Amino acid sequence: MKNDRIKEAILIVVAFVIGGVLTYTVVGGNITSFTPASSSKTGTTGATCSAKNCTKVLVDGSGISEAVTKTYDGVVVVENYQQDGLAGFGTGFAYKEDDKYTYLLTNHHVIDGSTKIKVITSKDKEIDAEVLGSDSYVDVAVLRIKKTDEITKLSIGTSENSKLGDLVYTIGTPVDTEYRGSVSTGHLAGKDRMITVSTSSDGYSNSSGDWIMRVLQTDASINPGNSGGPMMNSNGEVIGIISMKLVKTEFEGMGFAIPIEYAMSKIETLEKGKEIEWPQLGVQMINVEDALSSFRYRDYDIPKDVDEGVIVAGIVSGTGASKSDLKEGDIIIKINNEEVKNAAYLRYELYKYAPGETITVTYLRDGKEATTKAVLSKSE
Repeated sequence: MKNDRIKEAILIVVAFVIGGVLTYTVVGGNITSFTPASSSKTGTTGATCSAKNCTKVLVDGSGISEAVTKTYDGVVVVENYQQDGLAGFGTGFAYKEDDKYTYLLTNHHVIDGSTKIKVITSKDKEIDAEVLGSDSYVDVAVLRIKKTDEITKLSIGTSENSKLGDLVYTIGTPVDTEYRGSVSTGHLAGKDRMITVSTSSDGYSNSSGDWIMRVLQTDASINPGNSGGPMMNSNGEVIGIISMKLVKTEFEGMGFAIPIEYAMSKIETLEKGKEIEWPQLGVQMINVEDALSSFRYRDYDIPKDVDEGVIVAGIVSGTGASKSDLKEGDIIIKINNEEVKNAAYLRYELYKYAPGETITVTYLRDGKEATTKAVLSKSE
């Protein structure tokens, strides 16, 4: 009897083992099966390649180690020194090289306020870096170092072809340089997310700010120090630049990346050391929601059914606003027929255009809607 029970237990264990080997899983949107290590080449290829020289990698039960291997040496630690002391650090990656130099991308807020920048390669070599250009609104900085075989140029892809649920990963420096080169995997959890941020030195805020960023969302683990690192698809192509995450006890796994197409559209200007020319309308602004909640703005006449928009608190002489029909006290509600919820949204809509272009401003005055044309000037 005892021997029969032992045989029965062995059969159950064997059944579980066999069942585990035959279990199917969904990876990268396709069904594939786990296989023994000796047959690790069985699986599915990664997402659609964006770059001409992209080579699809195999995605199987062992993960995306092939993609990580070919991109690992393209990621560096970026150290921000101020007053000869280390003030902070982040992550960066190589996107271009020529005969003399390797060019790196990172976030503006990673290098902001620096007097010296150093990068550390995956092989622990320290290299002095030069900041060619940086912009707080795009939150991108371009660095340059002397060309070295220690760093591999990454392939730039596109986020436009990426689909929700696609496997993505990042390599970065979370929390401390001791953990540099950490690999984090997840999925593309959202596209075209509109996140309100602050461009001040105090950092980002998810509740109030002065700028709107259209970003990619991921559930890959993002921590302080990951900023500036590449978000890549399963083929190792960069589709975004890690920029921020929502930090509250009730939030988990909500990180965001700047779409690589948007960042690359500004790179040529930053590489040349030039400032990006952002346009201005020429109005001083107060958010309607702030005016409604503060006694100090009681003199502004806000219709009872209006809870969004931007109050014109003043007009700058010589700007497009001063030559338009706008007056102090008007409430701007649209730019070129796009709704303006607050000052951050107004800037977002303005910054789609260049200085010299003409826009249509929709506003409220005495409760009545009207429109006017304004020529945008260069921001001072």
